[in-house]
Amino acid sequence: MRFKSAARAALGVVLGALLFSPLQAAPDLTDHLRACAACHGEQGRSHEEAYYPSIAGKPAGYLYAQLTHFREGRREHAIMQSMLAYMSPQYLHDIAAYYAAQTPSHAARLSNAAPALLAQGEALARTGDPARKIPPCMACHAESLKGVAPDIPGLLGLPADYLRAQIGAWKTDTRRATAPDCMRRVAHALSTQQIAAVTAWIASQPYPDDHAPETSLAHALPMECGVAP
Repeated sequence: MRFKSAARAALGVVLGALLFSPLQAAPDLTDHLRACAACHGEQGRSHEEAYYPSIAGKPAGYLYAQLTHFREGRREHAIMQSMLAYMSPQYLHDIAAYYAAQTPSHAARLSNAAPALLAQGEALARTGDPARKIPPCMACHAESLKGVAPDIPGLLGLPADYLRAQIGAWKTDTRRATAPDCMRRVAHALSTQQIAAVTAWIASQPYPDDHAPETSLAHALPMECGVAP
């Protein structure tokens, strides 16, 4: 119920065009960013991260892809779909570029997860699970977990609840990426225990001072994927 209430409130803010403090953006983009800020926070640093993620500092190509995925129904969210339905590709590129240039919050989150669960999560992030054909998170999202420009997202700065929800969306096919959808394969291979472990560990990791995504990977991606660095 809290999420539904939050969504209704956010939609009211968007449709009512309530004023936020000025954002540093071109005048013709400011109104669109004001709508984004209703949920994702000014400069893309959300205060409701379990439901609305922080998007500051994510790679521009990744952000643009997510905007188009919402509009095309690859990701299901009524508010996002209604907001994006009539935006031009150029607006979507401009919005993605704006948030990619913002600085994410560097505040570390304390985890109340059991040490054994965090250790399991770290092992999955670093080495994966070869028996289940699960590659390590770091093989795609970079050893730093900051992502790889322009298309592979960083995983830092996102709470465990949000990360679990996104893996769950891939498991239930309510989130889909560009084919071949490598994250769908990974999500379907992960057990419930593994999802809890790896999301808890990733969520506990702080952003480094240099938050910029990596520019390349030192190796090829471990599986065929619809995006590549």
